[in-house]
Amino acid sequence: MRDVIKENLSEPQSFDEAAKEEIWQKATDEEIASIEKNYTWNLVDLPDGKNLIGVKWIYKTKYKEDGSIQKHKACFVAKGYSQQLGVDFTETFAPVARMETILFVLAISTQSGLSVYQLDVKLAFLNGELEEVYVEQPTGYIVQAKEEKVYRLKKALYGLKQVP
Repeated sequence: MRDVIKENLSEPQSFDEAAKEEIWQKATDEEIASIEKNYTWNLVDLPDGKNLIGVKWIYKTKYKEDGSIQKHKACFVAKGYSQQLGVDFTETFAPVARMETILFVLAISTQSGLSVYQLDVKLAFLNGELEEVYVEQPTGYIVQAKEEKVYRLKKALYGLKQVP
């Protein structure tokens, strides 16, 4: 049943398609609000010699276990495949604890009778500081009278090579 439901719903393939449906427009507005709330970027002139990275909108329907719709999600992503090592970024990495370290902490806490808690920081890797990266203004949200400006990222967007 779940597969039948999923097949009958179409996800927009572009901003123009999404703008025609209120539910997708709301999801797009929420994504922009989240980006701005996190102080992700500043509107600036593109400095000479700097590359401009393209962007695009991705739309996905999220489902609950029973197949019903959980939410409609819009994601604003950078076209990181156009980035060049040494020009647009110098390194990529994903900070992850080694298994030995995790096992050591668990052993010490068990031996000492301590409780262990875990947490997930939502979008944690998007909150790190970022090298100088410039992206286009998002389709549908171009600032009037500043169409020639670009966004300098202060924090990462999905799609960048720097994002794990």
